[in-house]
Amino acid sequence: HRFTNGDAHHPHISYTDGSHDGRYLFINDKANTRVARVRLDVFKTDKVVTLPNVQAIHGLRLQKVPRTNYVFCNAEYMIPQPNDGRDLNDPSKYYTMWNAIDADTMEVKWQVIVDGNLDNMDADYTGKYAAATCYNSEGAVDLAGKMRADRDWVVVFNIENIEKAVADGNFTTIGDSDVPVVDGRKSADLNVTRYVPVPKNPHGLNTSTDGKYFIAAGKLSPTVTMIEIAKLDDLFAGNLSDERDVVAAEPEIGLGPLHTTYDGRGNAYTTVFIDSQIVKWNMDAAVRNYNGEDVDYIIQKLDVHYQPGHNHATLSESKDADGKYLFSLNKFSKDR
Repeated sequence: HRFTNGDAHHPHISYTDGSHDGRYLFINDKANTRVARVRLDVFKTDKVVTLPNVQAIHGLRLQKVPRTNYVFCNAEYMIPQPNDGRDLNDPSKYYTMWNAIDADTMEVKWQVIVDGNLDNMDADYTGKYAAATCYNSEGAVDLAGKMRADRDWVVVFNIENIEKAVADGNFTTIGDSDVPVVDGRKSADLNVTRYVPVPKNPHGLNTSTDGKYFIAAGKLSPTVTMIEIAKLDDLFAGNLSDERDVVAAEPEIGLGPLHTTYDGRGNAYTTVFIDSQIVKWNMDAAVRNYNGEDVDYIIQKLDVHYQPGHNHATLSESKDADGKYLFSLNKFSKDR
């Protein structure tokens, strides 16, 4: 075997029309920049791909509609391009990319250069958009530098426009790789990305099961940001005066919000790392509060042991969320 280690994150099950179809599970190896596909009929890995030109696949999500044609992957760290040592001391040559793998062939289809870095992500329920958090818009290499800005951003990807750019030949390649690389930085004019400012060093990004919102957790802000997916067409068409016009609400949840899950009844459940709680809150009430109505959107705060990161409600990553059970994935063991 080439590798003696691995760092598996974020297993996700394939979809047809927004429902899990039980065909495949996809999982990333962050340490070695790989993605594996597991056949669920026999519970064996049948394909592994190493992604070129990038380092450290972290956030991984699947296209939900009409089916899982793409596996979308965030490369977390900004590296010099090409990464052959020639530009180690030139920060302007450092960037990272968002990646799409063909779920059927497990070949890398295209990559999109972004400003900043990429952490977690999700896709929508129309097949049009995906979005990812960036916690290092500063492009810093030190902890204080990465926390300097009060807002970083969520980068929204227009999948159809990316496909068109590739089809029209509006791409480059890097080094030995023949994978099309599309420029999605703010300075580019291909209309494949938009950057929505959100507070502060955002971490998780989870699509609500009703398909209305991308919800980004603030991590170093006590808030989560609700991005209204229905407004993204206008954002890409240039019909909005400000990227923040797509923000439907920004409710305060608690200290250290990381990830959000859903019960299919209009409620969201967000882990708060520092408070060691899961917070149940109502999305409609949060929007009404943001628009000036005097309404309390917090329903319950439940202590968990300790420092929760991910959480999952049953079927909550599909349109079939049933709200029966909630699982808290706790990072720390204490009081033993």
